[in-house]
Amino acid sequence: MELPRKVVVGVNILENVGRICKKMGFPSKALVVTGPKTYRIAGKTVIDALKDSGFEVENQTVGEVTDNLITKVEKKVLEAGSSVVFGVGGGRIIDLAKYVSAKAKIPFVSVPTSASHDGISSPQASLKNLGTPISVKAQAPAAIIADIQIIANSPFRLTASGCGDILAKFTATRDWLLAHNLKNEYYGDYAANLALMSAKLVAKNVNLIREGSVEGIRIVVEALISCGVAMSIAGSSRPCSGSEHLFSHALEIIAPNHGLHGERCGLGTIMMAYLHRLNWKKIKSVLRKIGAPTTAEELNITSDHVVEALTIAHKIRPERYTILGEKGLTKEAAKNLAKITGVI
Repeated sequence: MELPRKVVVGVNILENVGRICKKMGFPSKALVVTGPKTYRIAGKTVIDALKDSGFEVENQTVGEVTDNLITKVEKKVLEAGSSVVFGVGGGRIIDLAKYVSAKAKIPFVSVPTSASHDGISSPQASLKNLGTPISVKAQAPAAIIADIQIIANSPFRLTASGCGDILAKFTATRDWLLAHNLKNEYYGDYAANLALMSAKLVAKNVNLIREGSVEGIRIVVEALISCGVAMSIAGSSRPCSGSEHLFSHALEIIAPNHGLHGERCGLGTIMMAYLHRLNWKKIKSVLRKIGAPTTAEELNITSDHVVEALTIAHKIRPERYTILGEKGLTKEAAKNLAKITGVI
């Protein structure tokens, strides 16, 4: 099991990053990967804190993640002789830093500025430029340092998206158990229950989360971290990614750049919960209360997009058995499913 050595969650804690990392014994050369906005929000504070603690720091501010950019950051790691990489930003920045550090075989520290999906703590990296819509194995963060106040100040839509990714665990864990029962796939009860507990906590505290308070945001951040730990324990993304994620990935192929990852997963969870005979109406109600999309229209996609995504979702990861089966849904079945659940 590859687990984070240190998890620090609190308010106004970024100035302590240097001291935390010094105590962890990280070598002195660090590369901090940020975006233009996240540099101003948190990156500069992290860099200053590291320098104050004696670290030699290189900064790489990145825009859109492209193949050339990934190569550029990899080259910078080698040229600077970096011994630890910090990802300071949202999911895209963190996944880039995680992927590059894993290839360089050096530790990675996750410093999220939003809570949009469970990539802040998982050993998986999702980058469109890797030639696949699904996540790939990278490495778990050596440390996660999450400043709740900064995350609370981010657009609430990002937090709502994170909640969609967490609620997806209701169906992901069922898909995993189904694969165990029908295909004799390895199933880890502890990892599954850890992921499921995160989903239940978010559903239970929906009103508190919707307020956007520090207490509510802490619940979301800790739930996302627990999901990442569940994946590390399982050795794969199985406890956190099932048929609802396959739907999300299919939708991203059909209608690129429509909705955030967690928003698409939330929509998929509603429909997959129906197939699993779970309380899909409750899941839909929680998403609606949080402010996440629950219909195709709210996600700014068409009914045809939803139906097509449902019919091809099973092909995204054919080795991963889910409630969609090996042959998937017919167009008629897909349309009925989307209509019954009110997605279209």
